[in-house]
Amino acid sequence: MNGPRILVVDDEPMVLEVVERYLAREGFSVSTAIDGETGLVSFHDVHPHLVVLDLMLPKVGGMEVCREIRRTNQVPIIMLTARGDEMDRIAGFEVGADDYLAKPFSPRELVARVRAVLKRSFDPAQLPGGIRQSGDILVDHDMHEVSRGDASVNVTSREFELLWFLVNHPGKVFSRLELLKQVWRFDAPGDESTVTVHVRRLRTKVERDPAHTRHLKTVWGAGYRWDA
Repeated sequence: MNGPRILVVDDEPMVLEVVERYLAREGFSVSTAIDGETGLVSFHDVHPHLVVLDLMLPKVGGMEVCREIRRTNQVPIIMLTARGDEMDRIAGFEVGADDYLAKPFSPRELVARVRAVLKRSFDPAQLPGGIRQSGDILVDHDMHEVSRGDASVNVTSREFELLWFLVNHPGKVFSRLELLKQVWRFDAPGDESTVTVHVRRLRTKVERDPAHTRHLKTVWGAGYRWDA
């Protein structure tokens, strides 16, 4: 199969079987791993376009697997977990996860999220191409790169999508719900803390002084605004 390569890492054989079946039916090339240690080996062997990663894994936990991947690669990661606690979601985003899906989940929803993340990450036709300069921030959509002054900025694919959207709408205030719809493509209300975490992480990377922001502003009671 020649579709985009998806690596699914989960310690529940039934979950692996169902997810693999649904993804393969949609044309994806699927590899699976039953624990974090095998998942890391498979990641370097398969070079996937996207990783579906369980949080609770034997041998090497999902957080550590995500952290290891993020040291060298910005491939999109969708994290799965049986936990619904907000702190788990925040911790996952902090180590570099792009999306989050709590168990039990609908396989169809997972497939939809995989498609949406891949489309945003690898289909430049979905957004106007080119380069955006905003103060000392340079965003190159074609190269999927961000720089601040002369320094390269290492961002995840979801952080890049958020930044690209904001720099293309300077001065406009977006609520967290609007950003969920525009950047995360959530048609129904989602967890707005997802946006808060990504904004905070993005600030630490693009602002010279995150405590006194020049670009990524909070508009209290309304949302966020990008000032050029």
